[in-house]
Amino acid sequence: MCDSCGCGHNHTHKTIDVNQSLLKSNEEAAAGNRKHFDEDHILAVNIISSPGSGKTTLLEKTIDVLKDEVDIGVLEGDIETDLDAERIRKKGIPAVQLTTGGACHLDSVLVHKGFHSLEHQLNGRKLDILFIENVGNLVCPAFFDLGEHLRVVLISVPEGHDKPLKYPKAIRTSHVLMISKTDLLPYFDFDIEKIKKDALSLNPHLKIIETSAKTGEGLNEWIEYIKSKVINKM
Repeated sequence: MCDSCGCGHNHTHKTIDVNQSLLKSNEEAAAGNRKHFDEDHILAVNIISSPGSGKTTLLEKTIDVLKDEVDIGVLEGDIETDLDAERIRKKGIPAVQLTTGGACHLDSVLVHKGFHSLEHQLNGRKLDILFIENVGNLVCPAFFDLGEHLRVVLISVPEGHDKPLKYPKAIRTSHVLMISKTDLLPYFDFDIEKIKKDALSLNPHLKIIETSAKTGEGLNEWIEYIKSKVINKM
């Protein structure tokens, strides 16, 4: 007799790994996104961090320098509101807000829809760079490929230097670590050499840039890095 339903029949039970199925579906959509970006020679950059680490500020500073040289579009991920997208639009850059309604990350299908909404704003103009600002979280976004070419993780000085070891997936899946708000180093017990050592132990190929939106430290290095990647996509 079947213990689960008491129907008197023998059933073959199959366990479905929902998480695995979800990730596989996302990877397939991510591959489609990447193919589209490649065909249009667009550099797609996925930026992840905890809330308040400075993702939107980094985008604003980047836009200020690059907007006269390259065409930029932005997808802004958040659980609610379009506040960050409005900040980007004030810079004269097309932006689409992606609200997840509670989910702690963006996925490839949402990015696909958002990108097509962005294309409508462009009126046939082609982008050079698509920045995707993910939902503020160091856990879930690390597991979801969006079809990006570059993944950038921000860790700010106030968060502490232990974050790479606490959130290793975010480090292992990223190409760049931005240590942000370095102007606050004198006020926090933050070991910058330790965070670099720990991050590189997890990902030896990681590029590390120390940045401060207030002082401008590291901005030129970041801009030159992005420009080099754009040239490679052309």
